[in-house]
Amino acid sequence: RPSAEYFSTMDSSSTVRHGFPYQPTCLAFDPVQKILAIGSRTGGIRILGRPGVDCYSQHESGAAVLQLQFLINEGALVTACADDTLHLWNLRQRRPAILHSLKFNRERITFCHLPFQSKWLYVGTERVESSNIHKFSIVNDNLMMTTTLLIGFESGTVVQWDLRAKKVDFRIYYDEAIHSVSWHHEGKQFMCSHSDGSLTMWNLRNTARPIQITYPHGKILKDGRKESCKPILKVEYKTSRNSSEPYVIFSGGLSYDKSGGRRPTLTIMHGKAITVLEMDHPIVEFLVLCDTPYSNEVQDPYAVVVLLEKDFIVVDLTQSNFPIFENPYPMDIHESPVTCTAYFAECPPDIIPILYSIGAKQKKTGYSHKEWPVSGGTWTLVSGFHAVGWRLFIFLIKMLYKLKTSKVFEKPKAGEGRAGELVEEDPYAVQMVSWCPHSRLFCVVGISAHVILYRFSKHDANTQIVSLEVRLQFDSEDVISPSEAENNPCFSDPSSHSPQPPGSPGSGTQDSLPCLKVKSRPVRMPPGYQAEMVVQLQWVDGEPPQQITSLDINSAYGLLAFGNCNGLTVVDFLQKTILMCMGTLDLYGAADPYQRLTRSPRKNRQSTSGRGTPTHTYKLISESRENSFSRSRSSSVSSIDRDTKESVTTLQFGESYGRKGDALPTACLWVGTSLGVVLLLPISIPTEEEERMEEPITMGPSGTVLMLKGSVLRFAFLDCGGALIQSPYEVWRDPNGPEDPDRPRRRKLINFSPSSSQEACGDGHLAVVCSEKQAKVILMPTQAVLFTHNITESSFLLRADVVSVCNSVCLACFCANGHIMTLSLPSLRPLMDINYLPLTDLRIARTFVFTNGGQALYLSSPTEIQRLTYSQEMTDNLQDMLGELFTPIETPEAQNKGFLKGFFGGNAQTFDREELFGEAAAGKASRSLAQHIPGPMGLENMKAAAGGVVGDLARARIALDQRGERLGELEERTALMMNSAETFSTHAHQVMLKHKDKKWYQL
Repeated sequence: RPSAEYFSTMDSSSTVRHGFPYQPTCLAFDPVQKILAIGSRTGGIRILGRPGVDCYSQHESGAAVLQLQFLINEGALVTACADDTLHLWNLRQRRPAILHSLKFNRERITFCHLPFQSKWLYVGTERVESSNIHKFSIVNDNLMMTTTLLIGFESGTVVQWDLRAKKVDFRIYYDEAIHSVSWHHEGKQFMCSHSDGSLTMWNLRNTARPIQITYPHGKILKDGRKESCKPILKVEYKTSRNSSEPYVIFSGGLSYDKSGGRRPTLTIMHGKAITVLEMDHPIVEFLVLCDTPYSNEVQDPYAVVVLLEKDFIVVDLTQSNFPIFENPYPMDIHESPVTCTAYFAECPPDIIPILYSIGAKQKKTGYSHKEWPVSGGTWTLVSGFHAVGWRLFIFLIKMLYKLKTSKVFEKPKAGEGRAGELVEEDPYAVQMVSWCPHSRLFCVVGISAHVILYRFSKHDANTQIVSLEVRLQFDSEDVISPSEAENNPCFSDPSSHSPQPPGSPGSGTQDSLPCLKVKSRPVRMPPGYQAEMVVQLQWVDGEPPQQITSLDINSAYGLLAFGNCNGLTVVDFLQKTILMCMGTLDLYGAADPYQRLTRSPRKNRQSTSGRGTPTHTYKLISESRENSFSRSRSSSVSSIDRDTKESVTTLQFGESYGRKGDALPTACLWVGTSLGVVLLLPISIPTEEEERMEEPITMGPSGTVLMLKGSVLRFAFLDCGGALIQSPYEVWRDPNGPEDPDRPRRRKLINFSPSSSQEACGDGHLAVVCSEKQAKVILMPTQAVLFTHNITESSFLLRADVVSVCNSVCLACFCANGHIMTLSLPSLRPLMDINYLPLTDLRIARTFVFTNGGQALYLSSPTEIQRLTYSQEMTDNLQDMLGELFTPIETPEAQNKGFLKGFFGGNAQTFDREELFGEAAAGKASRSLAQHIPGPMGLENMKAAAGGVVGDLARARIALDQRGERLGELEERTALMMNSAETFSTHAHQVMLKHKDKKWYQL
């Protein structure tokens, strides 16, 4: 059993994040370490290396990151934030940490520059009484001028400042605003980009006027005027050894006439060739990757990293068609807005390779054949099964397969279809999914009140999609009044509630139609998941169907069940028929625990803003239920009108006891409602396969099992020993595979019956029921409540799952107040209660999900998935499972300029910046200018820096091994040197004896 010591005090910094950084702002690259950093508007930093090296850090202030600067090959990063604070991050540990911070009090940071191999950071600021320094650059380690700083003002002024003499060398006044400056590597020329879409080239010998003015995308009109162009926000001027023509790369600059219908562009000019790359999203920043970190050498650019608002691409400059690299990171999670998530652990081993092989055919082609250029960091697997499994699972996230549900339906023509009246969003948006990895059945619930059933096949097929339509919206005469409920039988006649076909009496042809139209012709489907059946809810009395709130599918039974605020529908997908369609009230029969009063249709229409569906008021019968349904929750969190309707909130198929007197378990459907009521529907299914395909299935309500506070969220079944009982399933078989006449294909069912899973524990099993407020464990078939725990009183649960942790099972809960709680099973003893993340967005409530192994995830932003662990074992070993961002690499040596180039280029030498900026020369800095803030040195950061015990032992063992190897190599080298010395001594002595008696002229 998991104990309280097993669970850890979780911290958001101990988690892993996947996806595209939300609202990116800046970009930086270390050309030696080959790692890349992306800053965001929310204060986050993503550092990427080779696949598997992915680190996320967050500024505590949450201020936007304006600029990033790597200390190249030193394992450090400088961030400039919108709160006018500079932070120095240490990247030599698995979890980056802030070493120092500098808070500016009277200055606003606008730009930063860090020269290569320099400890001095140049910071451009904006004072109230001075101009705004927008961009500036520096001639770094240039043989011509190593002491000059080139500053560009957004007003159009360029100043060259002599750092040693502390004076201005020259000023340039230009009419157009400057957005960026880029140097030629020789330091004699520089290029500026301007707000009018022009590029100007300047020579230091004559700064009176530019030596060249170009409008790359502007033409001269007939009247002699030039076209108006958009600003060029950034330009990069790079040279290449293989070509005498430089690369000029810039963003923007299109003419206003041409850019009206065009997307954002990146232009690459190489000689006379001009290539315009259109982007799907606005460009935030781009960087040109070069082979050398020295700015005074020939750059040899080989790639361009382009950061877009919602994408991240790398362009290969070494090929003439400029293809892009295939991104190894999962940056396309937000390709369409994420509406729901499902997390499956411990899947069958054969399902991942087959999904990957089929999904690989869906990938785009035309990528560059070269390796991904961001290849820094190291990734070392930790020994041990659990650590390796977690390591692979937590980092190597990759898209396996993509499925579009819109291909099942006809494209609506203009003026046709009523899906647009139901939802303002995409009518095909996915609202809920259910997947059986063993049988490979996949079920999707759409926002237009439709359910699609998919089967997996390795072969393509020409399939006719079966379409079923259901009327799950009952009129006022279908409502059972309190007086009628006493005389009616337990379960009403299903024929009175069966779905009506379109055009049937009592319903208009226009009303009894679904929101979408399923394709009526046979559809050619590629290998993968192929649609087999679509179930849609109909419009009734001019009102759209209510959205589906619960779903479950069972491949062994061949049944699909879904419900909403009006009732429950069960579909036999083997026989392609509607098995049951009942209102929520009819599920109770005579066992209704509430006394309900019917409202008149007219009053109801007024109270529900025109909806014709009747609503019910209720009075509590039991005094123990008094005030149990009162809750203060935001209307945006719950999509169910709980004051007027009782909806089906959760469904679960499984082997159980339908009635108290049953001796053997049978197939059952557990139903949970928004009023906290648990209902049980026993199902009679023919055992023989031939009979199953022909004989009808019978099922009906057996009454109320128990009641809880709040909406029912989750069901789970345990044997008497506390082990989790899985739902029965059918082993997958390819529906389109070749048939063997000698061995006819038959269904192979795997049944986890409670009676077969326990022999020494006696008959019966345990049922775990969790609602928004409390959890209960009941014994079946007696339906006796064994354990009860009130989880929360002031808030409510958003998610509850029964998961396997530490070789046992527990109940994991996520509360709206941000607490994550775990309860032991079956005793419901609290194991953990920590405050992790308060509910700030409906997206978190919709996507938070637990899974086995103490893991969970949620959508932290529209583009990012946040993964977390709440187990002590995972937290202790997480530091050792992370990739190393910094790898010891020797800094490449600068090129030898040669004697002639050095002689004629001048005799300037690199200067010591300590002489210029140190306290001896410049004096002490004013304390009122900026405030120094040391980095946090708490226990958690020390732990993060040091790593876990396992990692310490592993590193110590590796260090000892390496030391032993080095000592062995040293001994061998010493022996070789001694032998060489002895040989040299012998030869020298022989030479001395040979020439001992000879004169100098005889030698």
